[in-house]
Amino acid sequence: MSKTGNALAEKVAIVTGASSGIGRAIAVALAGAGAKVALAARHVERLQDVEREIVRNNGVAISVKTDVTNREEVKELVRHTELTLGPADILVNNAGVMYYTLMKNLHEHEWDAQIDVNIKGFTNCIGAVLGGMVSRGKGHIINMSSDAGRRGFAGLGVYSGTKFYVEGLSQAMRLELAGTGIRVTCIQPGDVKTDLITHSTDLEAKAQFDGSGRCRVLDPQDIANAVVYAASQPSHVGLNEILIEPREAPI
Repeated sequence: MSKTGNALAEKVAIVTGASSGIGRAIAVALAGAGAKVALAARHVERLQDVEREIVRNNGVAISVKTDVTNREEVKELVRHTELTLGPADILVNNAGVMYYTLMKNLHEHEWDAQIDVNIKGFTNCIGAVLGGMVSRGKGHIINMSSDAGRRGFAGLGVYSGTKFYVEGLSQAMRLELAGTGIRVTCIQPGDVKTDLITHSTDLEAKAQFDGSGRCRVLDPQDIANAVVYAASQPSHVGLNEILIEPREAPI
């Protein structure tokens, strides 16, 4: 776990999708910056591995088995976090799925999965923390978007649509929440070295449009560094977007 000082000392952060990949790197990095971290995902054994890593490095973390598509489980995640660690200062809304699929091939079950997690689950997490943040007059919601939330990508039509939702809701929230003390940041990664793309079953779409093998892609730590940077800004600073891509694959 890389130490980044105590920029987030005494802050409480919730990270969804924290059991692997980008979410795991974010959780470890936030703990390294001093935050107390609630780790949320469906795979509790993997969460506990992340928790042990954080604790070994003198950090504070708890694991909470959570399916973000289940609104009651998300509310329980926030309740348990507040009882155990304190009120949530930061939500990293990271849980997400992505499938390459050509629209003509009608992989409707994969469409549904992306809509359920990337839209419904994403919205459930905002709903669970927002009331408390408003009442306390402070908080930071960091939404994991994508460069596919900036531009529609062929082969990722539904995924791009879900990330456009993330961007649109985030923009509206910034306007609504001005004056409340709450910040909303979108992190917009390009291709990252995770197992996300391995889940795609539409091999035609993947062969035609997956460009992740054409250059050195991002590491999960690169995204984690961006999250810590955003979370560490002074309270008067609204860092709305961070677009982070492989150098050789700009949009």
